[in-house]
This record gives sequence, C-alpha cells and structure tokens, in this order.
Amino acid sequence: MIIVLKQQISEKHKEAIRSFLVEKGYTVKEIIGQEETIFGAVGQSTIDIREVQMLEGVASVVPISKPYKLASRELKKEDTIVTVGNVKIGGNRIAIMAGPCAVESREQIMTIAASVREAGAVILRGGAFKPRTSPYAFQGLGEEGLKYLKEAGEAYGMPVTTEIVNPSDAPMMTKYIDMFQIGARNMQNFELLKAVGKTGMPVLLKRGLCATIEEWLMAAEYLMASGTDQIVLCERGIRTYERATRNTLDVSAIPVVQKMTHLPVIGDPSHATGMRDMVSPMSLALIASGASGLIVEVHNNPEKAFSDGPQSLYPSQFEKLMRDLQALSAVVGKSLERIPRLQASSLPDAKVAVSASSDLIVAFQGERGAYSELAIRRAFDESTQVLPCPSFASVFDAVMQGKAAYGMIPVENTLGGTLYENLDLLDRHPSIQVVGEQQIRIIHNLIALPGAKKEDIREIYSHPQGLAQCTQFLQNEMSHAQAIPFFDTAGAVGHIKQVGDPTKAAIAGTPAAKVHGMEILQEGIESNSRNYTRFYIICREERSAIYRSSVAVNRASLNFTVPDRPGSLFEALLVLTKHGLNMKKLESRPIPGKPWEYSFFVETELGDAGAFETALDELKGLCHSIRVLGTFTANH
Repeated sequence: MIIVLKQQISEKHKEAIRSFLVEKGYTVKEIIGQEETIFGAVGQSTIDIREVQMLEGVASVVPISKPYKLASRELKKEDTIVTVGNVKIGGNRIAIMAGPCAVESREQIMTIAASVREAGAVILRGGAFKPRTSPYAFQGLGEEGLKYLKEAGEAYGMPVTTEIVNPSDAPMMTKYIDMFQIGARNMQNFELLKAVGKTGMPVLLKRGLCATIEEWLMAAEYLMASGTDQIVLCERGIRTYERATRNTLDVSAIPVVQKMTHLPVIGDPSHATGMRDMVSPMSLALIASGASGLIVEVHNNPEKAFSDGPQSLYPSQFEKLMRDLQALSAVVGKSLERIPRLQASSLPDAKVAVSASSDLIVAFQGERGAYSELAIRRAFDESTQVLPCPSFASVFDAVMQGKAAYGMIPVENTLGGTLYENLDLLDRHPSIQVVGEQQIRIIHNLIALPGAKKEDIREIYSHPQGLAQCTQFLQNEMSHAQAIPFFDTAGAVGHIKQVGDPTKAAIAGTPAAKVHGMEILQEGIESNSRNYTRFYIICREERSAIYRSSVAVNRASLNFTVPDRPGSLFEALLVLTKHGLNMKKLESRPIPGKPWEYSFFVETELGDAGAFETALDELKGLCHSIRVLGTFTANH
C-alpha cells in the first residue's frame, strides 16, 4: 500500500507509523517527492487499511494493484535516477556503456577501455564470467578478469559492470565492480536475484529471452524486495519466430515499461541483432523510443574475439555512433551523460564562491520550469539547486557575488538569432568566463488549469518569442483566443495558475507545467520543429578550471576589435585559417559609446594542440583589443 503523509507531519508521528507497519510484517520504504512524502509498505501481511488511515499524520492510503509493488509507478511517480560510481542513469540523460563481450586479457581490456572512453562512453562493460550456450565455448577469466576490468576502469575514470552467474560470487565481486549485470538467462534465477539484491549495489537487469514485460518487472521486484532500489532495466531482444536476426528487438517495450515503472530502461542493440551492421541503426531507434542509454559491445579486433565478435563494433564505428547519438539527443530532449559530473563535493573553498556547506547552486533568468532550468538539469546533476533571477544582469550579479557557483544564459536561438544582451554582459564582466554550453530543443505546449478545455480558452499568455514561434497553431486552431505577451514563458504558466481562470492558458515547456501542477492541452505546437536555443554556462574565472577539468575542451569564444583600416579584419581572420582553426561563428557588434566602431564576436574550434594559443599570440599583435570569453566543449 501507499501511505501519503501529511505535509506538516512530525518526526515522532512518522516513526510511529513506520513502527506500526513494521510490527504488522511490512517492509517500509520512504519516498520524498517534490510535493509530498509517502511510505511504500510491502509484505505478505494483510491489514485493514482503515487502521492505517486512522494513524496520526496519515493523509490517505492507496492500495497498490500491481503485483510488482516497489517497482510500480503507483508507488513512485517520479523517475528513479540510478547512480553508478560518478555516473547517473535516467532522467534527462543518455548513458552509454561499452566494452568487449568478454575480458580476454589485461592488454585487450585496457586498449578497448581507452578507445570507448575517448569516444564518450561513461561505463565500462566486460564479461569475466560468461554463461554460454555451449559448454565448450569460452567461459571467461573469472576473478582474474575482474581484476583487469577494475584496473581498466580506474585507469580511465569509468565505473565498471559485469555479469554475475553464481549467487556465491556476489560478495567477492563487490570488491571489483560498480554494477552487477543479471543476464537474460538468469532473469528468473530467483536465488541469484536475492543474493545480488542483498548487496544493495546497482544492478543492470536484462529481459529474459521469452519474458513478458510483467515477468521482467517481477524480477526487478525480487531485487528491490531483497535490498536494492538502484536497478536499470535492459531490453535486449526477445526470441520470436524470426531468424534473420539473433533476437527480435522489442523497441516498443521502452515506452510501455516507462509508463509501468519508475526504473530507468536502456537497450542492448548488440545482443538484439547479433550483427554489427545493425547495431548503430538499432541504437538510434532505442534512443528515439525513449531509452535512457545503451550497452554496446566494442572490440579492437572482432575477428579474433573469444565471444560475440560478429556483433562487436570496431572502435571507429563506435566513435561514429557516439557522434550520431550526440546529434539525436537534442532532438529527443536529452543530453549524453559525461563523466565526471559536477557534484556539490566539487566546490572549491568558500572564498571562491558559495560556502563549503552549501550545495551546488546555478542561477538562471526566469521562473521555475523555464527552458534555462531544463538546460541546468542537463548540464549538472538533478539535485542541483537553482536560483531564479529576474534578469540576465542579475544572473551575472549572482555569480559575481557568490550567491551561485554557475550561471546558465541563452546566447543564440535558431529562429530568433543571437541574444546580444548576454554578449554585452560577458564583455562587461571580464572576471566571468564561459566554461560550457548546452543546446535545448524548444518544444512549446498549450498549458492550462487541470480540467480546462481547449475550446473554452479565451486568452493565451507567453513570451513574445513564444507566441511568434507558435503563429500557425494560434491562427489555425486558437483563432478564438487572444494572444497576450508576457515577460517569461514559465512565468506565464505561474500567472494562469495564480489567476485560476480555466479560460486562460499559457505557451511554455513541459517542465513549467510540471512545476506548477498544470495540464498540457496540446503538445508540440511550435511552427518550426527545428527550434533550438543554445546556452552558455558561466562562472567566475577562479572557478573555471574546476569545470573544465571534467570535460574535453574543443571550442573557444572571443571578442576583439581591429584597427580602422582596409583589410584589418581579413588579416585577423587569416590568422585562424593559418593555424587550422575552424571558425564556427562571426558577428559584428557596435561598441557602446563609440559610434560607427565595432567589435567582433568569434567562436572557433581549438584545432591541434597549441594551435589556438599560438594564433592568440599573433592576434594580440594585430588587434586593438582581444579577450577570450571562455573555452568549452561544443554540445552539438
């Protein structure tokens, strides 16, 4: 059953409820949500729920109808984010696990780990124990393989995952790995599930060869009932009559499972198809269907692999797949997980920014639920605290004053162009640097009070750009309603909630509807589906090295001015060409207070090692002034 607790419940009453349920034979799990705290009580005992309803501090009691109690969406509406080492799986991120089917030698796993880490994988996979159909096939190196796997993971900063086949191996394996794998053949090995669950460690649970979705979730329930709630489900194809592929990849299972459970689900395109040429297209299909990640087999010499060589990608193929996934991630509204992610523990001492006792705080312009906040959730951890600010200038002030460690500011929209206000603010704050970027697809929705009807809407509020980007929808389907400009999209949602009038609606993103508890009447109403906004992550100069240490920097943005003579701009740009720097953006800006004089804003790739620094030295000799606004990793 689900016990919803009253908002102002005391710790004394909370413990009394917990003790009562435990005495009745229930296992109790506390779940703290955004708006309410609940107890999930699971057990074989039977009790009249009216006894629980009468307890002090109980708001309501709801029986869980699904046989998979702890894994059910009924118990927990919000998505579970699984933590594996310094990697997060679930939510708005796509986590890629990669490595060989089997650990064959120390040299082999170290070589492959280096290549997949460089390409962007965040978790290293590799089998030390291999359950094989044939008793004569390679069975794995056992504990020796675990040692090699652990060494490779530590060498390249990646948590590791491997399959367990024997319940008695669980205690030994915890010394070497960060995440257990339960293979398809062992999905219903209940003693193995219990043994792994008792460790409390993260588990990757693959779907059985012929298992239904409910059977799959019941296997997850065994793990959760035994002690772990850090479970990632993995769709790896099921056995059907078809023989053209190794298995039949059930892509449709991804959205189905996401409605049934709060646990994240990923896909295994390698085992599903059995052929490397099909791995990449099926990987893209899995991500397009909503999967939170992939587990992909990669081998540096597949022809000589001890197992599953035909389905293993070459490192070059995996690198291309990662580039394709990067492009697709923005389309599906997610971002590729990178390691290490910035955590509160990454903060420097108090004199640099916020106090050492504070959590990571990131400032943005607007109200809760704005697209800027969504960009923050993609770039940082989900638990990151946000600081809404009334203006872009106040975001810079919050960073300068140490109220926030970082700021998230929009700099460019594919339809609206460059936001020059923020470029000017960067120019006026020389102690603030750009350290990262995020690209967000702008998906607008018609949002109203719960129960409101589209045909009854008479006024629609949104930022002027939001209204302009939904012109076709407003003209064709909402001509009976008046479009009213508002200072902010998320703020418009807050406004109609405060007014409480079912004839008023707003145009904004899904996060704004969720934050304010509003209803989406229609999704995807923007006129142009290729509408993206690019954001800069900014921070004080002394903090910039902390952020850059966690990413591979490959781009720079800078402002410069040139002498007022023919060819001066051409000479400056020629320096970039000379050193092989690919310029990605060039815009001129009037210099405030200096009529008819201009500065130039440039974004360029960094090129080969040392090329940017050499070019910068040459530019300093040609330009009146030059300032590097920041170096960062391009996120698209």
